[in-house]
Amino acid sequence: MRTLHVVTHPEATHHVEKLVGGWYDSELTPAGRRSAAAIARALRADIPDGADVEIVSSDLKRTAQTADAVAELFGVRPLLDPRLREKSYGEAEGRPQEWLDRCFVPPPAEGDRMNHHEGPRGAETRGECARRVHAAVADLLRRPRTHQIVVTHGFALTFVVTAWIGMPLASVGSVSFPVPSGSITLLRQDDFFHNRGVVRVGDVPEP
Repeated sequence: MRTLHVVTHPEATHHVEKLVGGWYDSELTPAGRRSAAAIARALRADIPDGADVEIVSSDLKRTAQTADAVAELFGVRPLLDPRLREKSYGEAEGRPQEWLDRCFVPPPAEGDRMNHHEGPRGAETRGECARRVHAAVADLLRRPRTHQIVVTHGFALTFVVTAWIGMPLASVGSVSFPVPSGSITLLRQDDFFHNRGVVRVGDVPEP
């Protein structure tokens, strides 16, 4: 049996400062660090001792700090993969959220949502974000592990799940798996049918 434990980083400084995240390199707040420790304990309780565990994380500070908290309990070193970063918001990153709200161009309900540009210069499209996250998941699935812990961001998590279930990129334009910050999503493949299941989405461990 193969299991992916997909973690979204908990509270970071850009959340409390009401700044745009994306690739802006914010850090975990004290509350975020406490949540990261709770996530680590929940994963340690869920994964059997002696299991073959790999931790792969976005390279931004807030995710790397979360991955480090988890890695401490498993005695492994996280692999940092920039392809697991949040969607980039270009020139909006690090600015007040209200600045982005004023210039944001929402995607259409129908049509080419994957290549729609949301306004800020240098921002990624949904399709650009999805392609790099799908590529990162494809690479980690090539490595034989019974348990892989993936530490990423709220928007990017959707594409970890769509890559896991084999959804073609052309079909992910309107898909969303909304989860809270500091959550764990459980993905599991059985050994008999080799089906890939979405077992739990967005569980937040008790502190």
